[in-house]
Amino acid sequence: MRNRLFLAIAVAIALASPALWAQQKKALEVYFIDVEGGQSTLFVSPSGQSLLVDTGWAGARDAGRIASVAKLAGVSQIDYLVLTHYHADHAGGVVDLAGLIPIKNFVDHGPSAEEARNVPQNYAAYLTVRGKGQHILAKPGDKIPVPGIDVQVISAAAETIAKPLPGAGEANPLCADFVPKDETLDPLVGGENKQSVGMVISLGKFRLGDFGDLTWNKEHDLACPNNLIGALDVYVVSHHGQDISSLPMLVHAEHPRVAIMDNGAKKGGAVATFVTLKTSPGLEDLWQLHYAVDAEDHNMPEKFIANMGTGGTAATGLPDEGAVNYIQLTARPDGSFTVKNSRNGYQKEYAAKR
Repeated sequence: MRNRLFLAIAVAIALASPALWAQQKKALEVYFIDVEGGQSTLFVSPSGQSLLVDTGWAGARDAGRIASVAKLAGVSQIDYLVLTHYHADHAGGVVDLAGLIPIKNFVDHGPSAEEARNVPQNYAAYLTVRGKGQHILAKPGDKIPVPGIDVQVISAAAETIAKPLPGAGEANPLCADFVPKDETLDPLVGGENKQSVGMVISLGKFRLGDFGDLTWNKEHDLACPNNLIGALDVYVVSHHGQDISSLPMLVHAEHPRVAIMDNGAKKGGAVATFVTLKTSPGLEDLWQLHYAVDAEDHNMPEKFIANMGTGGTAATGLPDEGAVNYIQLTARPDGSFTVKNSRNGYQKEYAAKR
């Protein structure tokens, strides 16, 4: 009898293991890498293909952090690199990163559109690396062909999609409250930021939106008079949480369940953005890459914050704070997902809802 019981258990495990393995292989893994107020997000599709969004600042620090997380994720090359735009906190690290890990395909919005903040130099340096791989010019409505996931371009080169994504297109009653910002007053807002390559990345029923540093007025084009994006499970907070992005009528119309903010200790994380996020209908949690010094009590409880340090500078956040942590998201085709803080191991499950 005992032998039969052991045999039954062994058979059950043998039958279940392939199913469990297959379920895990169907997951999309996303790593939000701390580059001190810039952006670098690594997606690993169920097929094993990698998509990296932005490369942080120039120098060995951020390139090393990205390469380390890639190794942790089992990634030996970057199959697709998307540079949302050419500001130094997004595109500065591309040359250093290319020296550490091969990059096959380069996706961008086209030529630089700004003369400030060394953008022409950043773009020129990027071209020296881009020429060694394949180039894809991102256009609204196009898809980036990453096997295993759907990557829909919704903005690029100051243009946005004109038609709603599948399941979207409802009239947005919040638009009556829209107040535009004068983007001509700040060339950093009106230049490369509004050129940002924005994407909606999906795996089955799971949907994540990452719009780079897309500006307030361009976000309006996605939200009004109709919501062209539809509902999201996860919203990557635009522009590191600065209040010149994250238009409330777009964020609230998307009804994200979770928001993830790639802020620095002293960059991004504006109080107004915290308010927009925390008042968004259906938002369950906000996760932060850093404690936002100036936001004080608006920060989430520490279990949701990957890095609690308060170092860095307001302009760049460049000083190295020592040990750094990332936020990991595991998404499944049924729409369920898990978010984990690598600093303390805290993780939370979000059940499928759609």
